[in-house]
Amino acid sequence: MPRTALPDRATTPSRPHLPLRPLWLCRVCAAPWPCSVARLALRQEYAHDRIGLSVYLCAVLHEAAADLYRLNPHDGPDPAALFTRFLGWARPRHLP
Repeated sequence: MPRTALPDRATTPSRPHLPLRPLWLCRVCAAPWPCSVARLALRQEYAHDRIGLSVYLCAVLHEAAADLYRLNPHDGPDPAALFTRFLGWARPRHLP
């Protein structure tokens, strides 16, 4: 019986690291979204549009805050932690 070759990881498309709403966890790795892989993908996608990335992340932050608050209205999400999670990593390290 001939053995079938396993697909090469380099040619196998990877699943996108998208959020699982309303929990806002990564659908692939279960880390808080945006996970490190999602952050890299977003940086690549918006490489020439940093303002667009910030606008997108602000909109997603707003949706996540509403979803997470609905899930846990008594404690609610920490605004500073959400800012760091969604926007803090996207800021330029230095200004030109």
